[in-house]
Amino acid sequence: MLKENLGLGRLAEEIAVTFLEENGFQILARNFRIRLGEVDIVAKEKDTFCFIEVKSKSSDRFGDPLEAVSLIKQRQISRVALSYLKENKLLHKSARFDVVSVVFTQSGPKIELIRDAFNLGGELSY
Repeated sequence: MLKENLGLGRLAEEIAVTFLEENGFQILARNFRIRLGEVDIVAKEKDTFCFIEVKSKSSDRFGDPLEAVSLIKQRQISRVALSYLKENKLLHKSARFDVVSVVFTQSGPKIELIRDAFNLGGELSY
């Protein structure tokens, strides 16, 4: 089951990257990882740096994948994003957190992009 979910997750990321590129995003990094965690996709839309979490499910039963981005996960993504921005001297640039939901249905994948999916305001320290 875990191996199947891992394969589904990778497929969802591929679908998300294609979707984002088709919608004008420039992909800068995939699976950007530091000791504090990982962000699935780092992209740029116009002048905004986007840190994107990809969530997938094999059906639309039992809730939406977007609901799976907990506060703990949001904070982890935020810390990774801050590290990316510091490392690349981009702290003065606009940034946001997006989520791409990929639900695999019998008629094919259903993709949804939520821009500004969450915002931590001043809660984050590094």
